[in-house]
Amino acid sequence: MMTRTLAATMTRAAFAVAFGAFAGLAGPLAPAFAQEPDEVVATVDGSEITQADIAFASQDFSEQLSQVPPTQWRKILTDVVVDMQLMANAAREMGVQDEADFQRQVEFLTMRALRNAYLAREVEGKITEEQVKAAYDEEFADFEGEEERRARHILLESEDEAKAVIAALADGADFAELAKEKSTGPSGPNGGDLGYFTKGRMVEAFEDAAFALEVGAVSEEPVQTQFGWHVIKVEDARKQAAPELDAVRDRIRQELLRARYGEVMAQLKEAAEIEIVEPAAEAAPAADDAGGESKD
Repeated sequence: MMTRTLAATMTRAAFAVAFGAFAGLAGPLAPAFAQEPDEVVATVDGSEITQADIAFASQDFSEQLSQVPPTQWRKILTDVVVDMQLMANAAREMGVQDEADFQRQVEFLTMRALRNAYLAREVEGKITEEQVKAAYDEEFADFEGEEERRARHILLESEDEAKAVIAALADGADFAELAKEKSTGPSGPNGGDLGYFTKGRMVEAFEDAAFALEVGAVSEEPVQTQFGWHVIKVEDARKQAAPELDAVRDRIRQELLRARYGEVMAQLKEAAEIEIVEPAAEAAPAADDAGGESKD
């Protein structure tokens, strides 16, 4: 009888490994497997190789398949499974299937396959899109993002040039047009538009000036950074929006899967009798009596 031990807890890494075992079913060959699993793709000495065999093999060789065009996958996998069947037949003729070690391995592989099927049905299959959406709504119901600024700037090589630009703006010059004409920064052709940014995205001096300005205001003094001298205009201020559901769906789903896994395992363990077999203690080394007579 094969001794089995169960881990007291399941780490995040172990969870990923468990689900990785059957994640391949969602791969590129899954549709064909789902539609015609019994379609025969080859025979070896009368043993049929089906589309289901090809689909299962695709899970074991997904990394190798990613390196070749999809049009070659069926042929490659068929060749692989034909080779497997040839060796399996040869092993059967040798009587390998009757050996105790082989039977233990089959027992373990069967246990693992059953575990994967149970996970697919009772854990992964129980997480719906409605649950994901509900978890998203709950998480971001009171979301308040970081403060953002949208700014334009004109980058110049000297303080005097920057002061001249500030004077021109005070006289009514258009900021975007001056940026296109005079800015030495990469945003110049785009009117100096830097888009929205939060604190920590820009160099400190520039950031401090931008977040101190009111919307529509232009810096009254040039702002110096290691890039040169900046004239800054704040176009807008807002709170960062919550992420879209598509951006966080996978993360939320994984969290729900972990929670569901924990619930299922707790229920199974509560209903089961589990005995952990500890390894036998090593025997203490025998006393050395060869050192001569006792001095007592």
